[in-house]
Amino acid sequence: MKKVVHFGAGNIGRGFIGALFSQSGYHVVFVDIAEQIINQLNEDKQYNVKLATDQQETLNIQNVSGLNNMNQEEEVIAAIKEAAFLTTAIGPTILPRIAPLIAKGLVARVNEDKEKLYVIACENQISATDLLKGYIMEHLEVADQNKVLANVAFLNSAVDRIVPIQHNQGSLDVLVEPYHEWVVEATEEIPHIEGMKIVRDLAPFIERKLFTVNTGHAVIAYFGYLAHKETIDETLADKVIYNQVKATLEETGAYLIHKYNLNPDEHQKYIEKIISRFKNAHLQDGVTRVGRSPLRKLGPEDRLVRPAVQAQKAGLSYTNLAKAIAAALLFDYKEDEEAAKLQTMLQEKGIAPVLHEVCGLDEANELAQEVIRHYHDMKQA
Repeated sequence: MKKVVHFGAGNIGRGFIGALFSQSGYHVVFVDIAEQIINQLNEDKQYNVKLATDQQETLNIQNVSGLNNMNQEEEVIAAIKEAAFLTTAIGPTILPRIAPLIAKGLVARVNEDKEKLYVIACENQISATDLLKGYIMEHLEVADQNKVLANVAFLNSAVDRIVPIQHNQGSLDVLVEPYHEWVVEATEEIPHIEGMKIVRDLAPFIERKLFTVNTGHAVIAYFGYLAHKETIDETLADKVIYNQVKATLEETGAYLIHKYNLNPDEHQKYIEKIISRFKNAHLQDGVTRVGRSPLRKLGPEDRLVRPAVQAQKAGLSYTNLAKAIAAALLFDYKEDEEAAKLQTMLQEKGIAPVLHEVCGLDEANELAQEVIRHYHDMKQA
């Protein structure tokens, strides 16, 4: 049976990418440091993906196993040698940590003249596979770099599926929304995978997704948190916040239409579709889960700051995006490590230096000034 090595045995890995490979006839080797999950994968050799619908359809995922990259390095290398695909859904910040092991696996593979391997980082990050490729190359000798580049295809992708926090302790089963989208940029023929869409230019797809789905999700979470809401669907039932989300996505939409010449009517339908997904009460998706890691989400290339900066450069409105950035800065959920760190930074340095350090925004910038105004107004409210 064909094999895929997938780094990340978490809910996205099992409930989305791994499930699609299994349904496409692949044996999925999950690689993770979560010992309990790895052991359970090897014992059960299957799990269920449950759809968050009224009917609660269930898909049984088989042909799965697990390896612990902390103590099974040689086994991971051996699996990489035999795989047709190597994928990740582990979080962009973890990619540098797994790169050394992947590099060893790729060297072992290319020295045995295996068939081409396809590497795809399935992360919420623009050009995540390019980032992973760069980290891998840092651990290769020049001769090995050339061999890897000749025999391994590094393909960027955009992934979209809402997977909430699970409430099934001790189970491998995963609750997911019915909708999913996996777009991969490739200029060559690659093996067919169920649910994967191949495009020649990923940029419009990944920015459309990031600045509609991820931006919208974040805006709901941060305003919902400030309004003491528990879940995403509960937050959207608040008319004021709903209008704020809609206005923000109209700003990101204006930028996307301007940059990629998208059809305005089609993009409006896309926005409405995304908002309807957020309303899915079956997900019970908490605002604190969606809002977590605000330092990353406030980065210059991420879902709030990048579309605001690009809108400003294009002479388009960014007022609602500025307000969303301010709301993210007020996310003080104590159980989130990044949120706690952000609040400490704000207390010690003040908002202007934090905007520069975290968001890449200079205090003199009009966008920064608008964020600062909203921040103080909302803080006093």
